[in-house]
Amino acid sequence: MTARPLRCPGAFELRVPYARDARGSFAKPFHAGTFARLGLSARFREAFWSQTRAGAVRGLHFQVPPHAAAKLVWCVSGEAYDVLVDLRRGSPRFGRAEALRLSARKGNAVLIPPGVAHGFQALRGGATMCYLSSAEHAPRHDRGVRWDSAGVRWPLPVGPLSARDRAFPALADFASPFRLRGGA
Repeated sequence: MTARPLRCPGAFELRVPYARDARGSFAKPFHAGTFARLGLSARFREAFWSQTRAGAVRGLHFQVPPHAAAKLVWCVSGEAYDVLVDLRRGSPRFGRAEALRLSARKGNAVLIPPGVAHGFQALRGGATMCYLSSAEHAPRHDRGVRWDSAGVRWPLPVGPLSARDRAFPALADFASPFRLRGGA
């Protein structure tokens, strides 16, 4: 496994062990010992997945303190345009979006620190995304900023959105409780 730092402090694109043969493919997006050697957070408490149709956008989601969470996200089927928006005051990337493509074919993943909003758009054929989270879902601390307010240039026309995602405040109207600490 290799970890490539992204522009968002504390975020990394991970290239995970990935094998393909006549049977299909096999990937290992998480290994505690490797995370420890790379100096990455590895205390996950919850796992979940989503299936999303092409063009649909999910996000931009996060949890506020005291339930802020780091996430490890990867795509097990299809491809997604994955987006991070840094909400940590004091970060050189505060309020700025960064995107990368996650795909089952590439076998890559993204590690997202607490205080960074996450969302994605499923690309051609849709996407199945898996997540590990360092905090359990806490509905009263679950928040988001509107998908169209962070300067993201979505690669496809935006398809279905949930009522919840449409109702989030714009990024400019969100009073962030997050602060960048310790450089990441």
